Amino acid sequence: MKGFRGTLVDFTGDPRTQPGALRHVEDGLLVVEDGRVAFSGSYKDKLNPGLEVTDYSGKLIVPGFVDAHVHSAQTDILASPSENLLDWLEQHAFRAEARFAEPRHAREGSESFLDELVRNGTTTAAVFPSSHPESVDALFQAAERRGMRIAAGKLMMDRNCPPGVRDQAERSYEEARSLIGRWHHRARLVYAVSPRFAPTSSERQLELAGQLLQEHDGVLLQTHLSETENEVRWVRELFPWARNYLDVYARYGMLRPRALFAHCLHLDASEWERLAAAGAAAVHCPGSNLFLGSGLFDFGAARRAGAAVALGSDVGGGTSFSMLRAMYDACKVARLRGLPFDALDGFYLATLGSARALGMEAHIGSFAPGREADFVVLRPDATALMARRMAQARSIEERLFLFMTLGDERAVQATYILGARN
Repeated sequence: MKGFRGTLVDFTGDPRTQPGALRHVEDGLLVVEDGRVAFSGSYKDKLNPGLEVTDYSGKLIVPGFVDAHVHSAQTDILASPSENLLDWLEQHAFRAEARFAEPRHAREGSESFLDELVRNGTTTAAVFPSSHPESVDALFQAAERRGMRIAAGKLMMDRNCPPGVRDQAERSYEEARSLIGRWHHRARLVYAVSPRFAPTSSERQLELAGQLLQEHDGVLLQTHLSETENEVRWVRELFPWARNYLDVYARYGMLRPRALFAHCLHLDASEWERLAAAGAAAVHCPGSNLFLGSGLFDFGAARRAGAAVALGSDVGGGTSFSMLRAMYDACKVARLRGLPFDALDGFYLATLGSARALGMEAHIGSFAPGREADFVVLRPDATALMARRMAQARSIEERLFLFMTLGDERAVQATYILGARN
């Protein structure tokens, strides 16, 4: 049993709809036993004289960040310039992913990717490797050694992509089945059925992706939806029978709980309502949306429909692994839309909100007793400017806002996975 003293912050629900959902203990104690939270509360209320305590007084202790959409095979092309999403895929993404067919590169790339997640305080992620089984094996092997909670699956893409990343519908299905057998629910790993997006999959492949979801309990679905207007028009051409983009996925049984649809920038009201009714989640990726000029996420439409929203870095379209930067980008997008967004929204989305979207809130996302003890220690003096501004902060909300707007990986003093520092 180990204790960690510091300022504890977590959530019991969505602070936007549930007043009082923020839990804040200024002089707090987090007690970890066998990798799980045994106690979180006031330091003075649970001080056992024999308890070994790591003192982070003056620092913030928050649940480990959850990145609900990120590409492990794109680390090496982060911040690669391009005119738009489809050009960026052709010029950069497909080429980088093709290299992950080689097992040694896949292993090295996966280790580097996970190093970056941990450095930035991310302890759980929904990850797109590449279309090669080797990339999935390498990622899961590296994550298992670290004890991380990772959802991932091979990309399924059998058309409208270069030969180096293209698979074939039946072969892709068989490879995914084999990967599920090896990795799904092993340690803290979860398989995610991962058609890249509708334009790169034939109808047969989408049908088989839906079949995988039906055949295997507890797997996730992750894909992309309505990232750009050009993409939406392309989907209309490729699937003329569909009412809209979301209808393509619904036809093949992919509109369901624990389904993660990244971006969702150009949905109509009926799509938002359908997404919410199905219990699926939109993953907001503001960094990549701004970088590639794809559009502005509509928090208002999501909130009106009651749709679940998660937060993703979307590296390598996004330009930072830091979920603090993702929070700040989300804040800017909301402000451009004329909508409210504060630090409680950001920290909720990066912890419990995304955990709920992944169907993992019983395991991660808060300091409730029994949760897995993944947490991050944030230092308020990471830079001279942060230290100066933090000294003037008058509330926990203001301090969180400063972490969100001025913080990045330099603010992460330590990342703990199952109670052990990584």
